[in-house]
Amino acid sequence: MHYIFEELFFPPVSEADEDGILAVGGDLSPARLELAYKNGIFPWFNEGEPILWWAPDPRMVLFFDELIVSKSMRKILKSNQFKLTFNQNFAAVISNCQKIKRDGQNGTWISNKMIDAYCQLNAQGLAKSVEVWQDDVLVGGLYGIDLGVVFCGESMFSKVSNASKVAFIALVEHLKKENYKLLDCQVYNPHLESLGCREIDREEFMSILENKKAF
Repeated sequence: MHYIFEELFFPPVSEADEDGILAVGGDLSPARLELAYKNGIFPWFNEGEPILWWAPDPRMVLFFDELIVSKSMRKILKSNQFKLTFNQNFAAVISNCQKIKRDGQNGTWISNKMIDAYCQLNAQGLAKSVEVWQDDVLVGGLYGIDLGVVFCGESMFSKVSNASKVAFIALVEHLKKENYKLLDCQVYNPHLESLGCREIDREEFMSILENKKAF
């Protein structure tokens, strides 16, 4: 495991330990976060802990043609009960992701410092959001890092049934139209698996991220 401090540096992802932890320390400056994501690395740590930088193997991703949309979900999408916007209220989305209660979790890894850092990235055009509205009320959404070839999903929330799924599907459709290669979902999650996400080797993920793999 590597310890990083003021120097703007990350070791190769191949040096991550078996849990996927690559480095400890540093800061959440926009420059460091941008460097991390462009090199297949992301921060994930609890409040009060040192910053942990991850590059897991395998990596959970979605290839757009493998998206699973159930019949019931298709009906919901056609019903127009939700309104969608893109990158119109990033701060509200990430704040809701922080506050939403999740099964099996006592707290959240999205600290106020994380919110400040990602809002700075949003102002720079690197972090983006999807918003889902119902009767002009924000009821769901997601946010992540836009690398052009790959979109790195960070977190999503839902205040009413299926709102986060609507955001996820809308994002996938948008990315597919814009010729992105895949959606990075970082680590295994059974909910994401139900939507068609699967694990691939870190080496394959890095090849796609570096735009070396032909499609």
